Amino acid sequence: MAGQATIGDRIRGLRLSRHMSQAQLAGPDLSDSYVSLIESGKRTPTPVVTRLLAERLGCGMEFLLHGIEPHQRVDTGLALRQAELELCHGDPAVAAELFADTAKAAGDDNAALAAQARFGQARALEVQGHTARAVEAYERLRHEAATHPERLADLPLVVALCRCYHRAGDTLRARDLGMEALAQADRLGLDQGELALDLAAVLAETEIDLAYVERVLSASRLPDAVDRESEVLGLWRAGRAAAEEDSALAARLAADAVAAGRPARMAIRYVRSATRWAWAATVRPEEADLDRAGGFAASAAEILSRLSPGTIEHARALVVLSRVRLRSGDADTATDLAEQALGLLAGVRGTVPAMAYVVLAELALARSKDGGPALAKAQELLADPVASVASFVDRESARLWREIGDLWGRIGSPEKQMSAYHRALETVGIGSRAETPPGSTWREVVIPASPVIPAHLGVSHESRAG
Repeated sequence: MAGQATIGDRIRGLRLSRHMSQAQLAGPDLSDSYVSLIESGKRTPTPVVTRLLAERLGCGMEFLLHGIEPHQRVDTGLALRQAELELCHGDPAVAAELFADTAKAAGDDNAALAAQARFGQARALEVQGHTARAVEAYERLRHEAATHPERLADLPLVVALCRCYHRAGDTLRARDLGMEALAQADRLGLDQGELALDLAAVLAETEIDLAYVERVLSASRLPDAVDRESEVLGLWRAGRAAAEEDSALAARLAADAVAAGRPARMAIRYVRSATRWAWAATVRPEEADLDRAGGFAASAAEILSRLSPGTIEHARALVVLSRVRLRSGDADTATDLAEQALGLLAGVRGTVPAMAYVVLAELALARSKDGGPALAKAQELLADPVASVASFVDRESARLWREIGDLWGRIGSPEKQMSAYHRALETVGIGSRAETPPGSTWREVVIPASPVIPAHLGVSHESRAG
């Protein structure tokens, strides 16, 4: 019975299994023709009629409405929360499998729960770096949401797709989706909460609309930066133990675990938006509010010092704050912050330590000293072939290569300047012979002898190596 898709199918199936006629099921309260219309799907019973039919058929209302018994619904909800916990605090590959199993168990009769599970599966694929598969899953869900808006909201899907297309290198599609998401948010007046921070993080990453990012950061209360990982894991373990005897209690404990981890997840979203907004502000300091940029960067560094001390993201926040202090004229503090960040990055290669050395090169030039050694070190860290493997188009690295070229120009090394500009173009796929991803708008072109590098080249994104 659980596999039948409509309430009419379930009523008819139960009636026949109990050897009842439509007139017997209708009884003195209903007409047999009305029962026939319900079974054929031409009428939807009211809650009162559904309860009456459930009593006569000897089943629960939950089964007639959703095709599953209450305990099955609890079990499926529990599985969904366990998959969510695995995604946030465990292994995303395991989470993807759990989400897939949950979607299958929910089936067509619980389409809303199945859609949530498939959305979780797409998120798990994205976290693992399977961007193409994640995009396919998100696109299918979005198509479904257009015809069944009661199952899944459209805006989270648009945000996720914008992020994925950007990281895959399809910047035109990413921009279209980002503008669409921004229009929805503006129409709703959405500038606070988890979804607003998700959108802000994407718009900061793509630099589609930094004004919205600033609005969300200003409207958001500074997130709780308390590390509650041990509490989350304790509740998770208790829930798994309870699942063997009491699934309802297990579901409650799993819900508590998800809620306990929410402030930290909000804090990370805030940090990502704040650091990227602040770094973007330093690119054009004459147009930016450096005091606000410094406040956002300092907040990000403070949050990470308590939540994830010593991580690459913590170092990134310190580098961004260093750059802001440099732009504000506080060279000594900028130097201390950059060196503190490098202390956290011992042995790490990639964009974040390269950012620190670019700042140190600028500091050296500001003091009329030789910035060449710091630039050479930045290039060494950025040129590492395994430093950035997260996507085909690495715009954060591209921006750094462009800035390195600008600094070599200030030093008076035109050959090194042009070489850095070439690397900037190659990093965004221009002149690269790397395999073009399916559906990408990038094409291989010949780099001119004297490439012109747009000032806005490269929008930041988080690479796996930092």
